[in-house]
Amino acid sequence: MNFLDLVKLRRSVRAFQSRPVEQEKLDYIMECVRLAPSAVNLQPWRFRIVTDSETLVALAGCYKREWLATAPCVIVACCDHEASWHRRADNKDHGDIDVAIAVEHICLAAAELGLGSCWVCNFNAELCRERLALPGQLEPVALVPLGYAEESSEALPEKNRKALEDLLF
Repeated sequence: MNFLDLVKLRRSVRAFQSRPVEQEKLDYIMECVRLAPSAVNLQPWRFRIVTDSETLVALAGCYKREWLATAPCVIVACCDHEASWHRRADNKDHGDIDVAIAVEHICLAAAELGLGSCWVCNFNAELCRERLALPGQLEPVALVPLGYAEESSEALPEKNRKALEDLLF
């Protein structure tokens, strides 16, 4: 599969089968994440892979959408802002950008393996921090539910994207 085909295959999945994600697939996904680029190679990301039902239920309470509870796995992507690169000119923190690159590596690797995923950024980060007992320097940036999609990607409509000429200036 070429990269364009992989990008077309990646979808935001919001309904998952109860089937667990195999450890080998999680290991592969995390190896892809480990190799993601980051500003000045500081790699300020940290991840919690959640597969146990009790913690999955606790995480579902951080984002009040019923579909999240159908995911057999959620990867919590965190940023250590003390370890991220800050641009000298204006002190802009690039940690969120680095975590975003890593999260997209998760989503693309999952798609390659036949798994569905979805970025979730609109969640209660403070509640997530509390429920996972995260250390103070870690900020939960995104939840990435992961699993086998309830519906095959072939059954989904084509992605609605702006034309290339609308993106260039």
